[in-house]
Amino acid sequence: EIVDPQKTAFLLRKAWTLYSVTPLYRFRRARLRDYARLLGAFIAAEKQKGLAVEVGVELDIKVAVSSLADLRGSEQDQAAVLVQLSLRSQASSRNSEDKLVWSGWFCSVYGDDLSENVPEDFTCLPLFLTHGAESYTSMVGRWFQKTFDCCFRRLAISPLNLSWMVAMWAGCKLDRAASAVELVFSVPRLSQPLDISYAIHPEDAKALWDTVQKTPGEITQEEVDVFMDCLYAHFHRHFRIHLSAAKLVKVSTAVASAHCDGIVKILHSQYLSGVLMLLTELAISQIQ
Repeated sequence: EIVDPQKTAFLLRKAWTLYSVTPLYRFRRARLRDYARLLGAFIAAEKQKGLAVEVGVELDIKVAVSSLADLRGSEQDQAAVLVQLSLRSQASSRNSEDKLVWSGWFCSVYGDDLSENVPEDFTCLPLFLTHGAESYTSMVGRWFQKTFDCCFRRLAISPLNLSWMVAMWAGCKLDRAASAVELVFSVPRLSQPLDISYAIHPEDAKALWDTVQKTPGEITQEEVDVFMDCLYAHFHRHFRIHLSAAKLVKVSTAVASAHCDGIVKILHSQYLSGVLMLLTELAISQIQ
């Protein structure tokens, strides 16, 4: 499903930190405004070290909770939920804009594996992405956990999953000039950290993937392994270094980039749903 680029442009080209989230208990979409007020009061109380703060009083931090109806894969998926924290403008003019300081969004793109198996009172939005200060992430996470009896966990990305990502994204057709496909490896057991960066021209990477992939639209582990082995063999032929002995820690393509620490940057609106589908699958696998 193609997502409206104008409605999701703010999600692109930002470094998002990934979390997996267990189903939310008694989360009601009709109460998003109430949740924004309650979360705002909670953050204000946390910042004042536990002093009571009355709900509804004008606070320095403005909280907005909204629904991103278009951002889902299937009919069974719940619409994404966006949480934004802004610093209220101190300027006298009422028209002056508040400064956005933190964003986070819950989503499920083809997350049917999870939603089919939970009771009615639960809302499945297993993937949570944040951009902003860790202190705000912690406060928002604590409020959601306390209010909806859910659990957040950082979502790391294994070298195996990174290799899948680079193979899938390198094979994507793009409507504009593509940037290089880059793989970053960390060399283990050295006294000083050493990273090796390996860049491949995007057309070469796509041509290689096209020769490896047997059935368009389907990908197998064997095909991913062959693709990576070809890249390793080419690198070894030129530099006499066995990259298979190092750890793949980051991949970058014109579609998206991903780091093993669970930090993703989505670069192309055309493949937003595809990237989120893969990340949703990783989040669900960590929950299950």
